[in-house]
Amino acid sequence: MILTTERLEVRLFTAGDVDDMYAYERLESVNRYLYRPPRDRAGCAEHIAQISQGTPWVADGDRLALAVCRREAPGVIGQVGVTLASAVAKQAEIGWTIHPEHGGRGYATEAARALAVHAFDTLGTHRLYARLDAENTASVRVCEHLGMRREAHLIENDFYAGRWGSEYIYAALSHDLKR
Repeated sequence: MILTTERLEVRLFTAGDVDDMYAYERLESVNRYLYRPPRDRAGCAEHIAQISQGTPWVADGDRLALAVCRREAPGVIGQVGVTLASAVAKQAEIGWTIHPEHGGRGYATEAARALAVHAFDTLGTHRLYARLDAENTASVRVCEHLGMRREAHLIENDFYAGRWGSEYIYAALSHDLKR
């Protein structure tokens, strides 16, 4: 499975992507927003082995995680993913991670848009949402560039690494998405 955009190829991960994934997964600046502990290199290899075949899109928790690659250069610069939160309500959560060396160029928005269109048009998603740390201004911009609306601001609802954090919930229906 490959989604292509003007500048990107968004595809399933392969075993050869471990070092590229580890290059951004190990960074504290990336991990502070991921709602889980950082992965070491072995953890990246294990994760890729789990997600590289894709998953059926039928049950709550099914996930599609894709590598983000620049079309003009080798290597993985990040990932986008969508998780089926409710098969009955056809709701899915979308997320993205881009290596900071490639931040600020619109890659996250471009890859997330391609995946969002795929989720709506191919996977049959009715409502797509994103949960993000309220301090993650880069992801706020991605949501807004996609045409997602802020539906909630959850105050100090998360405790991680010894501190309270707040979250925003953004969401879109198919007709909201800026294609």
